[in-house]
Amino acid sequence: MTNRGRRWIWTTVLILAMSAMAACGTNNNEAGDGKPVQTGNAAAPAASSAPAETEEAAASEGATRKVAGEFGEVEIPANPKRVAGIYVEDYLKALGVTPVVQWYHPSWGKQDYLNLDVPEYDISGSIEALLDKNPDLIIADGGADEARYEQYSKVAPTYRLPESVLQDSRLTLTAIAEALGIPDKAKTVLADYDKKVADGKAALQQAVGQEKVAVIRLNAADKTFALFGVKNRYTGMIYDQFGLTPIPMAAEMTDYQSIISEEVIPELEADHIIIFPDNGAWDSEVNQEAVKLLDGPLWKNLPAVKNGNIYRMERSHWQSGGITANQMKLDDLLKAMVK
Repeated sequence: MTNRGRRWIWTTVLILAMSAMAACGTNNNEAGDGKPVQTGNAAAPAASSAPAETEEAAASEGATRKVAGEFGEVEIPANPKRVAGIYVEDYLKALGVTPVVQWYHPSWGKQDYLNLDVPEYDISGSIEALLDKNPDLIIADGGADEARYEQYSKVAPTYRLPESVLQDSRLTLTAIAEALGIPDKAKTVLADYDKKVADGKAALQQAVGQEKVAVIRLNAADKTFALFGVKNRYTGMIYDQFGLTPIPMAAEMTDYQSIISEEVIPELEADHIIIFPDNGAWDSEVNQEAVKLLDGPLWKNLPAVKNGNIYRMERSHWQSGGITANQMKLDDLLKAMVK
């Protein structure tokens, strides 16, 4: 064999050997960190390894939207999971939402009628206590002024309910449900509420007609009385929703309430008097001196008392304007007035 022929054979062998080595190198390549680099269809992940619904849930989890509150537009979670409702826990419970805390004040207590099993948030204390509960949305009522709103906003996105909805529990419930992204739930709750109110109103009107009603709070500390007017957010609905007739003084009031003396009570000429203490229960020790006023001659000579039309109510739900509290007030009135 000639030298030229040998060189051609060896050149061919070398080319084949180098091609084989290159192929091996491709299949056993290593990344710079020493981990194998997966190549080819067999090693590549599927085009969509996570189910579509998982991706949608993840996207929804971080979604936000904007709502218009009392102090401007605010961006809130589209699907909040940990909600702090500052004095609007009544509405949250009605909508099937358990708040992360419950409003509490040392001198007043909390809304006991809700029977919530959640930590208390002392409204008179540090905002740090709220921060520890890690809410992803805070909903506040009219008790939050702009300065307080700014504090809440540092903890979590805060929706301060507009003043325009606070006078009507229906509007308040609707606004809260929309902020929570559950407007249909509000429609269901309101349908049941309106049916109950319509039936209760008819029964009350048949029982008391146009007889005049006064709502009075006994302030135990200074032994005074507060007459609640028709615009009071806690009790105004007994007139404009339940159909009861207010005494003239209450009907003419522009303030939520007015402090009156014991001597003024007979001048009210009320056919029915609803009364509750400002704090605690009727048998609480701190209320006993003030309660004695109701055993005095002025009270005993009132026509409402003589006719058995003075009703001692529990203060917790009577000092709340929530949708649940209102239904409890209606139950109280039906029990007391409809014989």
